[in-house]
Amino acid sequence: MSLTHLNQRGEAHMVDVADKAESRREAIASGHIQMKPETLTLLSEGGLPKGDVLATARIAGIQAAKRTHELIPLCHALPLSKVAIDFCLDEENHRVEVIATCRLNGRTGVEMEALTAVSVACLTLYDMCKAVDKEMEIGAIHLDVKRGGKSGDYQRQSSVTAAPIVTGEGTAGQVSVGTRCDIDSPCVRVKFLAELRERLGVSELTLPLDTLPSTDVGGLKSALLKRDARFARLSEERVLCAVNQVMALDPTPITNDDEVAFFPPVTGG
Repeated sequence: MSLTHLNQRGEAHMVDVADKAESRREAIASGHIQMKPETLTLLSEGGLPKGDVLATARIAGIQAAKRTHELIPLCHALPLSKVAIDFCLDEENHRVEVIATCRLNGRTGVEMEALTAVSVACLTLYDMCKAVDKEMEIGAIHLDVKRGGKSGDYQRQSSVTAAPIVTGEGTAGQVSVGTRCDIDSPCVRVKFLAELRERLGVSELTLPLDTLPSTDVGGLKSALLKRDARFARLSEERVLCAVNQVMALDPTPITNDDEVAFFPPVTGG
């Protein structure tokens, strides 16, 4: 495989895409910023001195996506049709997850735009919170999904190993370590987070894998909808999903003992 940004003399150059056919292109990238628990609490309650942190970071991420060609030398200036920045406040791990979606109809992809949007949104979160927490760490910025173009679609595979759950049922200072699923047959554990939990009236449940019409996120949604019409909310455009803490879409496969979380984006204002 050759590097497209090098010419025959090994010099960096901008790829000519004039002869490529236009197609619908989309990319989703994500990353996070780790912070102290008290910083995350201040952020969620709107108590930080610089004002609306998430709204500012969202605007910064959108601006960055539109100006990626000014930051990354060999990127093309692209007429983006959509840039969306979503946030998830992860109270358990004391961090803010940032998800960027970029889309257009064009001759080249938008992966760099999505990655740049996440990076700048995370940097803006740091700037907005640094007065109270200078130990924050930005990390795990990566491409989750790429659609369209000659090279085809890409879906990042989960690199997170399903961790055992500490149940706290041990004796004499010991802990009991259980599996994710609480039934004997192959199954998947489903969590509903934040306001979605309140709207559905359930926080988590376990489903046998053999009740899913297909072993992917789309099949899980179908199985849940068959159980109760309330789960139609999971197919709303703004509801996000993660499998084993990695952002996922309907075609993402599910296997035994996986943890699937559904959650709404944080609006930021």
